[in-house]
Amino acid sequence: MAEIPEYKRDESNDYLFVLKGLNEIPFPVGKNLLVDFLYGELENYSIEKNKLFDFESFGSMSAMTKERIFEIIDKLVTNKLIEVSNSVFNNFSKVLSIGKNGRAEIINPTFFSKSFSQKYWELETKISEEEMTSFVELEDFLKGFNLEQKKTIVSPKEKILCIAGAGSGKTFVLTKRIEFLNKMKRVKSDKILAITFTRKAKDEMNNRLQEFGVNAVVETFNSFSEKILLKYGGKIYGRKMKIATFQDKMFAVLRALDNLGISMEEAIQNYFIYGNKNKTIYQLQSMFVFDCFQVFEYFKSTRLSFEKFEKNYSDETLKSLKMIFGIVKYLDFHMATNGLRTYGDQVRNTIDFFKVYKKFIPIFDHVLVDEFQDVNSEQIELLDLLNSKNLFCTGDPRQSIFGWRGSEVDHILKFKEKYPDSEIINLTKNYRSNNHIVKVMNDLAKKMEVSPLESTFENKKDLKICKFDNEIQEFNFVKSKILSSEIPREEIFVLSRTNRQIEELSKVLKAAEINHSVKEEGSNDFSIKKGKVTLATIHSIKGLEAELVFVIGCTLSNFPCKVSDHPVIEKINVYNYNLEEEELRLFYVAISRAKNHLYLTYSGKNYTYFINKEVKESFFFEEF
Repeated sequence: MAEIPEYKRDESNDYLFVLKGLNEIPFPVGKNLLVDFLYGELENYSIEKNKLFDFESFGSMSAMTKERIFEIIDKLVTNKLIEVSNSVFNNFSKVLSIGKNGRAEIINPTFFSKSFSQKYWELETKISEEEMTSFVELEDFLKGFNLEQKKTIVSPKEKILCIAGAGSGKTFVLTKRIEFLNKMKRVKSDKILAITFTRKAKDEMNNRLQEFGVNAVVETFNSFSEKILLKYGGKIYGRKMKIATFQDKMFAVLRALDNLGISMEEAIQNYFIYGNKNKTIYQLQSMFVFDCFQVFEYFKSTRLSFEKFEKNYSDETLKSLKMIFGIVKYLDFHMATNGLRTYGDQVRNTIDFFKVYKKFIPIFDHVLVDEFQDVNSEQIELLDLLNSKNLFCTGDPRQSIFGWRGSEVDHILKFKEKYPDSEIINLTKNYRSNNHIVKVMNDLAKKMEVSPLESTFENKKDLKICKFDNEIQEFNFVKSKILSSEIPREEIFVLSRTNRQIEELSKVLKAAEINHSVKEEGSNDFSIKKGKVTLATIHSIKGLEAELVFVIGCTLSNFPCKVSDHPVIEKINVYNYNLEEEELRLFYVAISRAKNHLYLTYSGKNYTYFINKEVKESFFFEEF
């Protein structure tokens, strides 16, 4: 008898039921009313009063749970297909409405194609007999590495992409490959270029190469470009230029505001629409200047015009956009007039120089790129201009979390398409986290369609989801756990989605005289300090690890994050990457920092829907 395959409903277009339903209702509605409408709840007073049961979309999602409908709505809010605003009847109540982008999605659905649609490589890395023989011949050199790592180190392929999962030793493997090229293949040190993203990573790589007794040209994208600009500055600029300091930037923004007839106080009030009670006036000024220059960089690199955004936003938001654009136009004039350039100009100007003077492009036999999931289009263009015969890139698409500043995960996802003869090597053995935490990571990453990671050691399970009535209770719990823990303080991380929670928790720890370091978003170079607990935003902690990790504020409003410290940056970048997918990867990064102990804490009714059924099963649940 033929086996009948199990029917599985296609959920990819469920979100369209929500958009169509919201589009039908002739007035803004609260989230609960929208859910009841889509579910077909006849007992809802507002549905009966407004005769919403006569609409076509009433009950269109009755086959789903209300929890699932809430989840879909949250995703659409995160990705700006549904707009949220204050109710005209009650400032403390939020209502939903469909905007231009949501209506366009109904006509031409593209959202699902951008959401978790890319296939990450699931293939198993195969080791040939010839490679096994070479491993034996290099037994002393490759001692201590697993088979996939050995293949990564010695592969003769010209183009290689190493998909390296969290805790799989990718940086160690990259530096070992440089040693192999230098010692075994006799490639000269000045013909090997290794590129990473931060000064700290660059210094660590240099230190490790020194331990191996080898050298290479190790740079960040910015430091490499800066050396080119210093060497050929006369040809590039025709005059002396300098990098703008923060003081230079502050002065330029003040001049721009003066030109627009706006004071700094007015600018901050206009810009931070929803207020920012936890920041001093000096912090707000710094954030404002930072954002102005981020937008300045964005427009310079994309050549986009402000007019593109005018029709998509509310008058309140448009006011901020117009002000920022006025500042940006002035900055363009001011920087050029005063011989100032930004760090963003380094890569951009180097690219322009290489395009005109190809004979000055340095020749490298091998280029190796770390954290390849974080590259942006300009950095890719620079790599293309260098055009090295041998290109080795390593990264992890699960940990691509910088879309908001221009990074594009597509570059790692489409590597094989760009280089058809390339070799893709998967490093899946995790040496950082115990078997329980690795299982959570794999369950969390299932939507990403990645190869699951393999645990390399077991340990006692210490995974908890902790619920609290309010944030004060939540912070006091973290404080008490730190005080009672025998784990060294430098092996304890407290991670948050937002700067605000880190700042508030810092006050609690100070009062308890717990030594700690604070690492906020935007701070790239940071070292763990002995005897101090680390408080950090997740964006700032990637690459680091700790014995005990607390992830605080695991609520629906933080994961995915509903508020932004940088409103205009979010507005102009919002459709360049999938916000929800990136927020899930961010949550993944937080969890993957933990070696043996992991606590997810939250206050209020609901935890983030990223903690799905499978993930939750791995945790003990405690309510305080």
